Amino acid sequence: MAYELIDHTADIGICVTETSIKGLFEISALAMFEQIADTSKLKGTHTKGIHVKGIDRPDLLINWLRELLWCWTIDNCLVREITINKISKNHLSANITYDEFDPEKHEILKDIKAVTYHGASVEEVDQCWQATIIFDV
Repeated sequence: MAYELIDHTADIGICVTETSIKGLFEISALAMFEQIADTSKLKGTHTKGIHVKGIDRPDLLINWLRELLWCWTIDNCLVREITINKISKNHLSANITYDEFDPEKHEILKDIKAVTYHGASVEEVDQCWQATIIFDV
């Protein structure tokens, strides 16, 4: 995956670089879940469709990650795989493959409380897409 952790006081930041906007949103979500749990142990036993809207690309990315964080926090879904079916400047639809959290099988690494707007960006840079996201832990 093409992302790196950003040094940020008391929070977690990531910078993601991908060749497509679709890939950027997929990798951003997978990177978030790599911070939450050891995703290498996930099997992907369940699937779910997700639809998200935003006023622009940064807002769409934040809403997308918040929706996935909601899936984890409320429904105990640890996401293994993501397929974005459609994406525009203000809407995306995707399918996620996930496992339900089982404390006997899954190790939680960090507790992400929120996806923040602080420092959030989505930009096209040198024929690639780049996003910066800060998570409140």
